[in-house]
Amino acid sequence: MYKKKEIGQSEKILNAAVLCISTKGYASVSLRDIADEAGVVLSQVNYYYKNKEGLFIEVIRALAQRYLQELENKLSQGKSEEEKTACLIEFFQDTLLKNPGLFKLLFDVTSMALWSDTFREPLRQLFDDSTALIEKYIIKDIAPRQNSDGYSPSVLSRITLGALFGTSIHIMLAEEQKDAVASLSAIKVLLSN
Repeated sequence: MYKKKEIGQSEKILNAAVLCISTKGYASVSLRDIADEAGVVLSQVNYYYKNKEGLFIEVIRALAQRYLQELENKLSQGKSEEEKTACLIEFFQDTLLKNPGLFKLLFDVTSMALWSDTFREPLRQLFDDSTALIEKYIIKDIAPRQNSDGYSPSVLSRITLGALFGTSIHIMLAEEQKDAVASLSAIKVLLSN
């Protein structure tokens, strides 16, 4: 007979923090809200994460790890660069439709990282790692064949990621999000020229 793996207190708190912050935003969530959601006392949150900033750094790291793994899994499904590009766009579309809280959290963190060195490094690492995946799976094959005006695969990957995230912000603000999600498909044009 197998025992069901129990979630540790720190993981419970981390999961509760992700849920609370992705639904209410960092500024609107207190450690007490997170403790209540996790079903623990406030002192346990402080014990494991010291303060709200420490907890949020761990939220960023955990989400970045999950996001990067899901992105790489999706990109590896494509055989050709066209299929890999379609997988990249589909990943963003699916995330926007099925897990918009992840993007809200990411945009919240991005705003904070502009003002805080503490948040800047993990977010910079997430963007660098995302860019590296786009370069590895898509751009490295496209750039040598196309006249890219001398731009490196790294620069082209950053532009691609920037276009995806910028368009995603627009989609999150759109009144008709499902219709707006289709606009991500236009990014294929950027990669095929």
